[in-house]
Amino acid sequence: MSSDIAPLFIAGNLALDFINTLFGAGADQRECLEDGDSVVAWLRQSGALAEEVKPPPAELLPLARALREEMKRLVNAAKEGQAAEPVLVNQVLERGHPVERMEWRAAEAAFTRTEKRRDLSAEGLLQPVARAFVELLTDENLQLVKECEACDCVLMFHDQTKSHRRRWCSMASCGNRAKALLYRERRKAK
Repeated sequence: MSSDIAPLFIAGNLALDFINTLFGAGADQRECLEDGDSVVAWLRQSGALAEEVKPPPAELLPLARALREEMKRLVNAAKEGQAAEPVLVNQVLERGHPVERMEWRAAEAAFTRTEKRRDLSAEGLLQPVARAFVELLTDENLQLVKECEACDCVLMFHDQTKSHRRRWCSMASCGNRAKALLYRERRKAK
């Protein structure tokens, strides 16, 4: 990856982790998707891509960033019960749809269904992210898709805790900072 900024995989969902590739606020905003190679590296780290892609398609970076922005807008619209048009999500799903085949496996003496990437186009590479996003918006409880409560954090996550009371993107970073701040404020007040 060309970037020194390590991607965060803390959301519990491939689509939300993709949205979180742009994080921070104001001057502290960080971009994980700096070029086509960094998009491919993110896809490989997330497990959405097994193949080596050299060079990445020229249109991969602009499509990835535009898809990320549309996904964030659609999550917010869905959470607020507002209509929104998923133009890029549908484009990536349609053009990047994998090829399904039925193959005979001699070792199992049975037919199996296999799915193979149609091609290494930008849409083909981003299709697993778009599919995960569709599953998130259609199959999951959107009340469990939350934004970190830390005042300087914009990361989203899928709250999969038993009590559904998760408040921070990561207890190790934002959670500890918030608790330390609260502790210092209590000590000052005494």
